Amino acid sequence: MTWLKLNALMIAATIVMFLAALAINELFLLRFEFGPGINWIYLPAGVRLLSTLLFAEAGAIGLLLVSWGVSFFLFFPNDPVRAFAGGILATISPYLVYLGMRRYGGLDAGLTRLTSGRLLFAALAYSIASPLLHHLWFAFYEGQENLLHSFLAMATGDFFGTITVLYTAKLLLALLAPARR
Repeated sequence: MTWLKLNALMIAATIVMFLAALAINELFLLRFEFGPGINWIYLPAGVRLLSTLLFAEAGAIGLLLVSWGVSFFLFFPNDPVRAFAGGILATISPYLVYLGMRRYGGLDAGLTRLTSGRLLFAALAYSIASPLLHHLWFAFYEGQENLLHSFLAMATGDFFGTITVLYTAKLLLALLAPARR
C-alpha cells in the first residue's frame, strides 16, 4: 500500500470514528449536555486523542476536516469564524498531547509502551488542554466572562469521554491480540 493511500485511509478512519462517536453522543448522551457543544460525557473527545495517538498527522488532518464539517454544518452554521476556529482548536490540543507523549511519555509507533497509566495521563492532559484552548478563545475573542463552570464541565466531559474511548480501544486491542498470534 502506498504512503498516500495509507494516509488517506487513516484520515477516513478518523472521520468515520469521530462521526460515529458524535452520533452515539447525540443519541444516547445528549441529556448530559451542559450547554451547546459542552457535555458532561463527550465521546468525540476520546476519538480526537485516540486518532492522533494512532495516526499522528493523518489523524490530525482527519480531525481538522471532520471538526470543520460538524462546526460549520451542525454546531455553528451561522457563525463561520467560530466554526473555523473551533475546528482548529479541536485539532490542536490532541495533537499537542500526542507530541508531548512522543517526547516525554514513551509513546512509540506501535503504541506498545502505552500503559494504562500513560493512557490516564494522556487523557488528563488532553482534558485540560482542549477546554483551556477553547475557553481562552471564548474569553479573548468572544469576550465571554464567568467561564469557570463551562470550563469544568468541558474538562469533565472530555475526560470521561476520553477515558471511555481509550480504555475501550485498549480492551479491544487486548482481546484481538491473542487472535493475531
